[in-house]
Amino acid sequence: MLRTLLYAFGLMALCVAIHAAGLARAFYWLDRSAERPRPFLRWTGLLIVVAGWTVLVHLVEIMAWALFYVWKDGMPDFQTALYFSAVTYTTTGYGDLVLPKDLRLIGAVEALTGILMCGWSTGFFFALVGRIHVGTKGRAESVTR
Repeated sequence: MLRTLLYAFGLMALCVAIHAAGLARAFYWLDRSAERPRPFLRWTGLLIVVAGWTVLVHLVEIMAWALFYVWKDGMPDFQTALYFSAVTYTTTGYGDLVLPKDLRLIGAVEALTGILMCGWSTGFFFALVGRIHVGTKGRAESVTR
């Protein structure tokens, strides 16, 4: 059981590292794009790009869990493992696939990790929208004065 928890902790740590790197990259893009004023449609486009990038980061994390399941013979093939991992990570949990007894705790940790990573992404997106609102509000006030 200790080995199982260590595997789970390692996968969770890998997800945190992937997420941190992915969001750091998004911050870099946002800092560069904040230098120029943007109308509504350009901000909307930026939000779409950031949302797509964030989903891609989550998919990379899901693939890491799926590779682990295939490596440990928890799932028969990568495609099945990817499906199982996506359903677990997002806490959808259809229940049509289950891990072997010795790996079930890892599936639960994946679900907890998915909740944390999705919450982190939500916080990031919320901060971005707030930043856009403050930036556009400040420009509107300066124009009206």
